[in-house]
Amino acid sequence: MEPWNMAVLAGIAVVLVIIAVYCVLRNRKINENGIEADAVISRVDTDYDSEGSPSEIYFVDYVNAEGQTVTAKLGNPPMNAYQGMPMRIKYLPEKPRFVRRVK
Repeated sequence: MEPWNMAVLAGIAVVLVIIAVYCVLRNRKINENGIEADAVISRVDTDYDSEGSPSEIYFVDYVNAEGQTVTAKLGNPPMNAYQGMPMRIKYLPEKPRFVRRVK
């Protein structure tokens, strides 16, 4: 393999590791410091990857501690989730659009 190909692959690997670490740390922070709230799945969108395979993206609506309604992408939807499904979530007050379902 050409040296520049190796450098490109190494660069991609580093970026993927950084993204993975960021997601793990953010999720840990939400789990440890997040505020619980009642939410409902308000919208289900379909996204397609580069090969045309569909995946569903779930959005929830909830009321934060300040009384504002927030719409956020759900990070860990349950199996068989559906629009209108109620659930408990945790969110970070400083980043209210980052939510995780309370299991």
